[in-house]
Amino acid sequence: MIIAPSLLAANFAKFGKEAARVERAGGDWLHLDIMDGHFVPNISFGPQVVRIANEATDMFLDVHLMCSRPEILLEPFAKAGADSMTTHVELGERVESLLWKIRSLGKKVGLAINPPTPITAVQPFLKKIDTLLIMTVNPGFGGQPFISETLPKVQQALAWREKMGLKYHIEVDGGINFQTAAECARAGADAYVSGTGLFGEHSLKTAISKMRRIVTHEGKHFPPKAG
Repeated sequence: MIIAPSLLAANFAKFGKEAARVERAGGDWLHLDIMDGHFVPNISFGPQVVRIANEATDMFLDVHLMCSRPEILLEPFAKAGADSMTTHVELGERVESLLWKIRSLGKKVGLAINPPTPITAVQPFLKKIDTLLIMTVNPGFGGQPFISETLPKVQQALAWREKMGLKYHIEVDGGINFQTAAECARAGADAYVSGTGLFGEHSLKTAISKMRRIVTHEGKHFPPKAG
């Protein structure tokens, strides 16, 4: 099980120190939400923040591009140190070329889907990705409540993965706390992005350990997930 604290909930005044704190606290991935003010209404980080995180830590940098024109951002973020880049299935006919471009840059390939979009939209791309990111809130702002209606998407993603013999991670992002992480684990998720649900706790290390115990326990009834 992968716990991926989201830097969006960290102290913006000290990104490098916060990234290092996540590593010391036992996080597996560091999740960075990139928002352009167009695909989503908020604006967040640029490549420089990824570069700072890359210099401050050896963690796997999980970069989520909530952007209308990710094609112009892939190379800058790759050079900044992103290990994985995730783009959105809602970009339609551009998706295939974006996935190819991410792979050609030597990075892990992610594909995200928003709550209103039918899960069938990602099916044609499952053989080409390393991570399927199922948004469990409408993207753009941190701290939103979890949308439980997204859980059947997690279940479908697991069913497809098993049927097709694939190994993509099933990642969930949005409103993930101890309770909702447990619900996602029971549905079949294996990677958990959490911002305020982790950074809002008194001890980040204790919070990460607790979330890991919960999702491991709740997910134990499912077959082994992608490693």
